[in-house]
Amino acid sequence: MEFLYGGVIKINAIIEVFPVLIRGIHITITVFILSVIFAYLFAFIAGFSRLSNNRMVRGITGFYVEIFRGTSLIVQLFWLYYAIPMLFNIGIDNKLMAGVLAISLNYGAYMSEIVRGSILAVDKGQTEASIALNLSRIQRIRVIIFPQALRMMLPEFGNYSIQMLKATSLVSLIGMTDILYHGNILRSTDLSQAPTVYFLLLVFYFIMALPLILLTRKWEQISKRGVAST
Repeated sequence: MEFLYGGVIKINAIIEVFPVLIRGIHITITVFILSVIFAYLFAFIAGFSRLSNNRMVRGITGFYVEIFRGTSLIVQLFWLYYAIPMLFNIGIDNKLMAGVLAISLNYGAYMSEIVRGSILAVDKGQTEASIALNLSRIQRIRVIIFPQALRMMLPEFGNYSIQMLKATSLVSLIGMTDILYHGNILRSTDLSQAPTVYFLLLVFYFIMALPLILLTRKWEQISKRGVAST
């Protein structure tokens, strides 16, 4: 492995490190895709539940949201993978399951407030008009309110998706062999490789995030069209 004086990374160093990091790319992408799917699901369930007329449903959902928003994602990950199986003898011994649950529950809690806030932000005149059309509550939400609220949610959902991609790096802490795991192993065996390893990790995450960045910008444009707000 060769470096120029002053620590400048040479091409042959990149060629040596790149194949090692690429081994973990499928883990990173798998964790990200599953986390996004479940986080969106938790966000919509919790967001609508916070608007329920049932006090118990609102209370339980509010407890979930505040717990996961108010505590560290790393601690939540360790609880799901290490603490809960030891305390309750119910194994979340699957690293993928623990990683995906931690990320999706955490970000689902944050995004549930986006769902709730977006629904409340739709102009009340829309609700009054739908009542005048003799639509049921479910019909009002499905046909009138939700389509408008969804457009307002899109930009923030895009931003949180980017954050979830970066949060996938935490699964290396429970031994999942993502790109950061392989990078840390490589760096620990040869400290001189650290600049190359972490430079390439930055490049990997940026390339993976770039489509999400462009999608978020598109969603921002969509969100500005056809929404009646207060």
